[in-house]
Amino acid sequence: MKFPERIKNKILVTGGAGFVGSGMVEKLISDPENYVVVVDSLLTGSSRKIPEAEYDNLRFIKCDVNDYKDISSVFYAYSFDYVFHYAAVVGVKRTLQNPVMVLNDIAGFNNLLQLSKNTGVKRVFFSSSSEVYGEPVEFPQNEETTPLNSRLPYAIVKNVGEAYLKSFHREFGLEYTIFRFFNTYGPKQSREFVISRFLSMALQNQDITIYGDGSQTRTFCYIQDNVDACYAAFKNDLYVNDVVNIGGGIELSVLELAKIIINVTGSSSNIIHLPALEEGDMTRRLPDTSKMKTLLNREVTPLEEGLEKVIQQGQFISLIK
Repeated sequence: MKFPERIKNKILVTGGAGFVGSGMVEKLISDPENYVVVVDSLLTGSSRKIPEAEYDNLRFIKCDVNDYKDISSVFYAYSFDYVFHYAAVVGVKRTLQNPVMVLNDIAGFNNLLQLSKNTGVKRVFFSSSSEVYGEPVEFPQNEETTPLNSRLPYAIVKNVGEAYLKSFHREFGLEYTIFRFFNTYGPKQSREFVISRFLSMALQNQDITIYGDGSQTRTFCYIQDNVDACYAAFKNDLYVNDVVNIGGGIELSVLELAKIIINVTGSSSNIIHLPALEEGDMTRRLPDTSKMKTLLNREVTPLEEGLEKVIQQGQFISLIK
């Protein structure tokens, strides 16, 4: 395939119709030197999240990375320089209810890395997860010293993905960067995730439901902070063959989050407590974001400001329903 002379980087984004993946796609295509191919099976993604404007450096292909025949034809057609692997089965309830589907994502790692090392890909960027830490034993959770101890299928699969990348680098010299994503939020996020769910309820003055007593803590990272930090790793060749936590730096309980959202939205919602989840709802999350701060090179978006940005996006309600 012929590309315009200005194109310097041919980039594959798997899961590019998902929440974080589509944010990275928007960032990548803003540089006319990048040609971006988005592949997504649309199992959990939506084509509505892919930029709608006409770009001559963007192509969407409905494709399942876990199917070798499907994804190999894309690789051989484009000869990518870089791969952002964001495709995954996501969502606490979905991953707990469909553990075999989650395990199938391991096939995708093997497909992508075999094809990457055979077609000249320079570097693979992988969206891992804070879930690999399980119940943490160290705060803040540091990339090098905190044990990866979760036994849940989703976390195990992410850990396997990290092992694949490190193994392919060791044996074949294929370079990588692993991003361990903590809770990220933004306008395009689906309703099953905590901030979009709470906002949807608050904006409609419905009861906000919390699993357990709400004392479990999380940090919350606005989508643009996530994307800008990850893009900087790509653009500036930083943290090559390394792991980077991507998340917020302020630890909040889920109950505190609900109260902040009620206040920001001016909602009359009440907070209702449901039985705690049997598994998958870790008690604490607090990442060491030293590397992320180096990448971002600016202040992170305050939670209240990020919430206002989400509310101001007219597409929010239509996408989360």
